[in-house]
Amino acid sequence: MIALVVTMGTLFAWALVAGRLARWSVTAPVAMTAAGVVLTVGPHPVVRISLTTSDAERAVEIILAILLFSDATHVPARAVRGRRRLLARLLVLALPMTLAAGALAGSLLFPAGGWWLAALFAAVTVPVDLSPAGELIGDSRLPSWLRGVLTVEGGLNDGLVAPVFLLCLAGVEAHGAGPGSASDAVGAAVNALLWAVLAGVLVGKPGGVLLQRAWLAGWTRPAAVRLAVLALPLTAYALAIVLDGNGFVAAFVAGLCFTPHCRRLPPKALHLVEDTGTLLSLALWFVFGELVTQAFTGDFDGRVVAYAALSLTVVRVVPVLLSLMGSGLDGADRLLLAWLGPRGMASIVFGLLAFIDLAPTDPHAADLIGQVMTMTVLMSLLLHGLTYGPLAARYSAARPRPDEDG
Repeated sequence: MIALVVTMGTLFAWALVAGRLARWSVTAPVAMTAAGVVLTVGPHPVVRISLTTSDAERAVEIILAILLFSDATHVPARAVRGRRRLLARLLVLALPMTLAAGALAGSLLFPAGGWWLAALFAAVTVPVDLSPAGELIGDSRLPSWLRGVLTVEGGLNDGLVAPVFLLCLAGVEAHGAGPGSASDAVGAAVNALLWAVLAGVLVGKPGGVLLQRAWLAGWTRPAAVRLAVLALPLTAYALAIVLDGNGFVAAFVAGLCFTPHCRRLPPKALHLVEDTGTLLSLALWFVFGELVTQAFTGDFDGRVVAYAALSLTVVRVVPVLLSLMGSGLDGADRLLLAWLGPRGMASIVFGLLAFIDLAPTDPHAADLIGQVMTMTVLMSLLLHGLTYGPLAARYSAARPRPDEDG
């Protein structure tokens, strides 16, 4: 309970001075991570958080379910309509190439772990998350179309990577267990994904239709609609678990099925689920601070730094640039899209789930996953935080009217 008191107290303290801290780009994730490091370091830390229990795993999965649902529903329709081809290049071409490049880098740096572990490294570190650089979305120095594309990419790629993550995790868990074990584990994971898709469709589509009709008929109120929307990802998660499916994938599918009905709901219908997701994610940023202290107090593998650096540069930049060839964008636009790929909450949650699952059976692999995830997110906070401002300023100076679409 002391952990909850400290975490929420830290969040409240940040909220009191958020405006002043914003002048130095100290966002909520940065503040919560710093607090997590300070309060969990040393032989007698103020807070101790157990991450290897089944309760911790379930809590992380539920948080991910809410975040994925919110991401799926928080995609700006105008950006999707206006830039379908560009988004297809990023999500259909660049994302698979990035996963492949990340797996290749992992296999070269950690050959003893095998391809499954290398692929799991990629699945954990590839998803883009703009929450550490939230000011980017409202920065008028960048054109609205570019901000919209980055928002859609960040909102959808974690959900698209989630099935890949589950398959890779199943492969790592079965690696070395005997002939046929990996194929059996992957088969079970595929079966869980199919049940997850079914659960998501059964909850998201009818839920959206019923809420829309109830609102248009005047049978409900805005506050009730907000509560009903929050109930949808939790319902999809629970139904998938009952069906032996994956809960957070079901929540993402439910969000995709629910999204077409959002436009006819009250304007603030999504605010409660978004705020809940934000609050829970900030608590996980505090937990991430403890992971930082753990990563540097145990046996640290220096190759982790090399992998994180590659993941944030070559692994991200080259596939995006290749996918944008022939897109009609100029060099500056392509480079900016390729570079602005911060890592954050999706990587933290995937890394935590992998660590929790692997710790009892393969502590070495669990530690490596934890270190790779921690170093990648930490370096992303530093690299993207330091370079975003100067890049936006140079981009704006070269384009007198940066907020024009097209």
